[in-house]
Amino acid sequence: MLTFMSAPRAAAADSLLSQGKPATASSTEGAGYAASLAVDGDLTGTRWASAWSDPQWLQVDLGQSYNLSRAVLTWEGAYGKGYQIQASDNGTDWRTVSTVTNGDGGTDDLALSGSGRYVRMYGTVRPGGYGYSLWEFQVYGSGGGTTPPPTGAVAVTGTQGNWQLKVGGQPYTVKGLTWGPSVADAPKYMPDVKSMGANTIRTWGTDGTTKPLLDSAAANGIKVINGFWLQPGGGPGSGGCVNYVTDTTYKNNSLTEFAKWVDAYKSHPATLMWNVGNESVLGLQNCYSGAELENQRNAYTSFVNDVAKKIHSIDPDHPVTSTDAWTGAWPYYKRNAPDLDLYSMNSYNKVCDVRTDWQAGGYTKPYIITETGPAGEWEVPNDVNGVPDEPTDVQKAAGYTKAWNCITGHAGVALGGTLFHYGTEHDFGGVWFNLISGDLRRLSYYAVKKAYAGSTAGDNTPPVISNMTVTPATSAPAGKEFTVQANISDPDNDTITNKIFLSGNYANGEKALVPATWRSTGNGTFAVTAPEKLGVWKVYIQSEDGHGNAGIETKSVKVVAPPVSGTDLALGRPTTASSYQTDPTGGCPCTPAMATDGNGSSRWASDWSDPQWIQVDLGSSKTIRQLQLVWDPAYGKSYEVQVSDDGTNWRSAYSTTTGNGDVDSIAVNASGRYVRLNLTARGTGWGYSLYQFGVYS
Repeated sequence: MLTFMSAPRAAAADSLLSQGKPATASSTEGAGYAASLAVDGDLTGTRWASAWSDPQWLQVDLGQSYNLSRAVLTWEGAYGKGYQIQASDNGTDWRTVSTVTNGDGGTDDLALSGSGRYVRMYGTVRPGGYGYSLWEFQVYGSGGGTTPPPTGAVAVTGTQGNWQLKVGGQPYTVKGLTWGPSVADAPKYMPDVKSMGANTIRTWGTDGTTKPLLDSAAANGIKVINGFWLQPGGGPGSGGCVNYVTDTTYKNNSLTEFAKWVDAYKSHPATLMWNVGNESVLGLQNCYSGAELENQRNAYTSFVNDVAKKIHSIDPDHPVTSTDAWTGAWPYYKRNAPDLDLYSMNSYNKVCDVRTDWQAGGYTKPYIITETGPAGEWEVPNDVNGVPDEPTDVQKAAGYTKAWNCITGHAGVALGGTLFHYGTEHDFGGVWFNLISGDLRRLSYYAVKKAYAGSTAGDNTPPVISNMTVTPATSAPAGKEFTVQANISDPDNDTITNKIFLSGNYANGEKALVPATWRSTGNGTFAVTAPEKLGVWKVYIQSEDGHGNAGIETKSVKVVAPPVSGTDLALGRPTTASSYQTDPTGGCPCTPAMATDGNGSSRWASDWSDPQWIQVDLGSSKTIRQLQLVWDPAYGKSYEVQVSDDGTNWRSAYSTTTGNGDVDSIAVNASGRYVRLNLTARGTGWGYSLYQFGVYS
């Protein structure tokens, strides 16, 4: 049985160095057995307990280097039979200062010889099936002076309005990029980041998958701003809504998780700083309003401060920041997060206003810009089709140049930035914001390289596209050709290969760029086949020079139902159906007459069951040669076109079991007063829904 004893008295010159200092461990048995409980001075009430495996360790950061004299380990029943006491100056490189090979529990009082800032118990052999458990881990020593910070230590230095970021004591301006590729692709792309003159990348999440990215960054002389994600973040407001006033479980779990990875990567040579949260102060407006929104913003920024304090206790050698997308967040940080070393801001077209807002707010901390670039989708006017008018490649490149000039123009306060975005996606967002798209370098790539490296002399640069037009921009018939025209040139007189792509981001939510069906008609003019899906599409010209560069320009085109010659016999005629929806939350009532009213934005919608029907009374018998059905996404997969002279006896004019929605243009050879769609199988889980039920003579 273990007998509790008071700790042996230290020699007169010795001091207890470990009590209350930051402690970490390889593992814990549960939330009630944290590493800090082994250095809290409570010999019988609280303890650290590890997982039930070997090896395990518990370490304490003494804050500076001391001459070490003794370690006193007060074991719980789960003790260490074989273990070492180790010391380190940097928390990474360890030397053994005492070894135990036949421990028997109780209290071990060990003489130490050596010095160090960090001291740990490194357990290798357990006597039974449990883990390791210490009521208290006490380290004694004296003198020694202050250990110089590790070689890669990072600090914000200076005074009000005259700050600097220093790495290893040397001035450091963040010339960075936000990181998009997978960790597995880091060895492929990190040398390119370096070649651009960048010295930093920013991430949004840090976990067990991060080390290979850090390793690749370090191998290329790149530092990393390690991000930690908090809800709601990005967008703004994505990722769920947390109650920061009451949800202690979420906060405690986040704090534990973040501390784990700070401890894991604090000594990695690539680590530059820690960034807690992304756009959450702004994003909370999508979760709360009024007084509760204020409460949540105060609680969130107070929690960020708790995280900052925790990080500092584990890693005093790297700064902590927090990102938002609204300078109105800074007063909350100023009031509630004094332990942040600097602020961070995502700002695009209005990045030059950040300086003005900082000056007006009377802030006492510097900042970095963690996302910036050309005007975003939310910052530009809408085009003729009511969707954001995307800047040209030339305008985007100028946007990066402007952003960097605004950052460097706030000398002594803005400590640099990570421009958005070093990503490789070849999709809607990738074309708008990526410096490279599908491994093809854009004009923006070279604008950033010139800002960071000082010159792009000798580089082969991308083709330039200008004056792009689409005809007809507002009424391209589905399945028919429309015209795209642009002036395309290459500054290096390279041979240009053109490609045409389409994106349905605004029509069907699909952001991917898909190759269009097109043909060149000469002089930068292309005949492009419109998709079958109605709505606003983006059409892209991609001009490649064969040297890894591309110019990409885009405009919108509205795809409409193809015109049908002749008279619409159903227009305004009495229309009935087996059912129709009345729920206003779905934009209804959606009556049968709405399918024959000539209004392309109104629709008939049926109940969600089979079969259903809709029919129109033409008033008298008419010759019918074509039907045009314009479907809502709730379309008919199997249906039959029927005609009747009396509305009772029906004969078939057409049938299909392979309907795919969008627009069905159906040639028929029939006559009758009544025309009916007999709908037998839905293409979706919804009902049937038609914007247009056209019957043509």
